[in-house]
Amino acid sequence: MSELIPFDVFNALSDDECHARIRSAREKLGKRAALLCHHYQRADIYQYADLTGDSLRLSRMAANTDADYLVFCGVHFMAEVADIMSKPHQIAILPDLAAGCSMADMANLAKVSRCWRELNEVIDAEALVTPVTYINSAADLKAFCGEHEGIVCTSSNAPVIAKWAFARREKILFFPDQHLGRWTGYSMGIPLDEMFVWDPDLEFGGLTPEQIRKAKLLLWKGHCSVHQMFQPAHIANFRRQYPDGKVASHAECAFEVCMASDFVGSTELIIDVVKKAPPNTRWLVGTELNLVNRLAEEVKPEGKIVQFMSPTVCMCSTMQRIDPQHLAWTLENLAAGHVVNHIRVPEHEAALARASVERMLAVS
Repeated sequence: MSELIPFDVFNALSDDECHARIRSAREKLGKRAALLCHHYQRADIYQYADLTGDSLRLSRMAANTDADYLVFCGVHFMAEVADIMSKPHQIAILPDLAAGCSMADMANLAKVSRCWRELNEVIDAEALVTPVTYINSAADLKAFCGEHEGIVCTSSNAPVIAKWAFARREKILFFPDQHLGRWTGYSMGIPLDEMFVWDPDLEFGGLTPEQIRKAKLLLWKGHCSVHQMFQPAHIANFRRQYPDGKVASHAECAFEVCMASDFVGSTELIIDVVKKAPPNTRWLVGTELNLVNRLAEEVKPEGKIVQFMSPTVCMCSTMQRIDPQHLAWTLENLAAGHVVNHIRVPEHEAALARASVERMLAVS
């Protein structure tokens, strides 16, 4: 076995040199390594994907592939899900450990645990509240939900998961994305005045006991840095120019953006509605730039025009960290018998997290 190759060797290489080494390493590895790419992944990495999709699709795929190595071209929480759901012999790898998620970082176990304690000072949280974590969260929060008979959701299945949760208990604590939680609640007919934002930096979330008792949905004060860039004014300008145009937005967008859109949902929903739309239609799409650009190219032959919603370029900057240099370093070391950036969730935590994810898969 040759020695582990340090990253500095690859960091000095051009993209073209890295692409050549990626192709060579993939040929050596064959089916032993599977590359999973999220829709938001940059194009020069996405081209190598064996499996693509949004978080729900990829979590299912991670559980079903037979590869020894699951190289996740996404962000940290996605690689954790791959580790949680994969077979014991499989190894989940994240090419750059700095590829995180700012939304996921807005909720951590210490703050969620404190929230739960404070809720129990006002109400019987164990009897009345189901914790629901968006899949865009750390493994220990998925484990928290597993421990407290909660569940995981994605933007694809949030309404189905919320229906399941409300059938069990009368309230939901939803973290870390307030916007997905609010849109989900609104879509189910829950009045806005029965949804309250829990600010983890304030005692009792900044809420009164009366508000906590009244709440059907407690929404964590978190958001996606990409989707918060989209504004209702962007949609209004588009509709003035193109009255027949259609608007599709991700459910992580602000409530006002969702209300002004024709279609709201997951990345998979956005892709589906645009691809199934009649030829020669025009679309304004509010989600990550790489996905929008890829979708625009795919439907261009049908005369469809797909525009990015914001005049400001906004992409998932942390996912952008998975670049040709990191992928080449990862794959070449794997081909030489060295595993770098192995993502391991401690087994006691993984068991609880797995329970909450498996509940999601069973319900959805």
